[in-house]
Amino acid sequence: MKNRLVQKALSLAITMALLMVALMMISDVVRDRIYNRDRAVQSVVNSTAGPQTLFGPVLAQRCSREVSGKDSEGRVETRLVSFQRYALPDELSHQTRAEMQPRARGLYQVNTFLMHDKLVARFAPGNQLQGKPEGSAVRHCDAPRLVLPLSDPRGIRSATLQVDGKPLPLEPGTGHSVYPRGLQSKTLAAGASGSDSNATMEVVVLLQLMGTERVAFVPLGGTNQVSMQADWPHPSFGGNFLPLGREVSEQGFTASWSIPALASSARQAFVQERSLCSLGIADTSYAYAAEESQCLEQFGTSFIDPVNPYSLSDRATKYGVLFVVLTFVAVAMFEVLKKLRVHPVQYLLVGSALCIFFLLLISLSEHLGFTQAYAMGAGACVLLLGYYASHILGSLRRGLPFAALIAVMYGLLFVLLQLEQTALAVGSLALFAVLAIVMVATRKVDWYAFGKGDNPEPAPKAWAQGLQERA
Repeated sequence: MKNRLVQKALSLAITMALLMVALMMISDVVRDRIYNRDRAVQSVVNSTAGPQTLFGPVLAQRCSREVSGKDSEGRVETRLVSFQRYALPDELSHQTRAEMQPRARGLYQVNTFLMHDKLVARFAPGNQLQGKPEGSAVRHCDAPRLVLPLSDPRGIRSATLQVDGKPLPLEPGTGHSVYPRGLQSKTLAAGASGSDSNATMEVVVLLQLMGTERVAFVPLGGTNQVSMQADWPHPSFGGNFLPLGREVSEQGFTASWSIPALASSARQAFVQERSLCSLGIADTSYAYAAEESQCLEQFGTSFIDPVNPYSLSDRATKYGVLFVVLTFVAVAMFEVLKKLRVHPVQYLLVGSALCIFFLLLISLSEHLGFTQAYAMGAGACVLLLGYYASHILGSLRRGLPFAALIAVMYGLLFVLLQLEQTALAVGSLALFAVLAIVMVATRKVDWYAFGKGDNPEPAPKAWAQGLQERA
């Protein structure tokens, strides 16, 4: 081709395609490390306990009823069908204190905790067991039992139960078809069914429970009071209800919830035996419903790491193509305005240095903090590119501004990684500013003349002339 501009554009397109392949391979490495981290979390969950969700306690009673129907031959038959009746607490309170006990699997740290919970539930006089189907004859009911469902009872370290001040034994399992995991007590005092007693029944459970990354509660009481404190400074409050009050410091946090039954559908959903859904962390204890309307309402706290090197590295890698494009634009600006010639191989080497940064970032951040890894990787790349640009652009005076431009780009990327809500706005404004600078700087360039008639010097010759002039 006679037009050098077209030839250069084609060669740069091929160079860009090669660098995109390299970025895709680095992205695969980052995703592989994220997958390994998730496997490490699951390994800890398999060996200890997963995210914890507490339900109760509630009074449950298994009954059977007669159901009439016709068989395949049209004859009327009667059979017994079992069902559950429940008495939900009128008042429910949790006083919770969580101590972080991180676990490690190789390079990966998992946030596990030991929770101390004092659970107090009160059943007012006349609190009837509910759930009897209308129009059916109840043939038999078992004795009522106290049920405390948990999402992962493997985390129980100790548990004691008192009903009206009397200690009662606890047994594993709940005997429930939908919420089978947890604790139960089949030995209750007389009148504990909640139908015949003339006094409020008070249930106190002292529980030590271990879990991974999240603790949540289901508001099954008429009034629900939860106070929580933990020695973790980065809580993420989630679920259907946020805390009314919270204080977060470097030493930990305290939070409190107050939820009346009028504000929640959890009581009706529990009686209807709806599914327990995830708050965002995998929990294999129960099946999860696809629709939120079919889930039990819950609220709680996740113990997150705000500077997760894997998620931040994954976000940074997505900016890789933009980094390479902006750097190529900067080199091309020097090439056009200073009438230099930069070979496509030199473009490829500059782009390769930018790609290697993202590999340095993920590898170093596994051993150092993310900020330290970012500073070391960015600093090394700025020094290397500044030194190399001083040669390909012909002088140190051109290499230093180029290095400063690369440093500004790394600084902007770091700011974007720290932002969540305004990252798109900041990134868009930065791109607009870059485009405006390019348009203003090249407003007098005759692109037709640049493509056909000019014959700029190769960069190494310009560099040599600069050395002679300084000598």
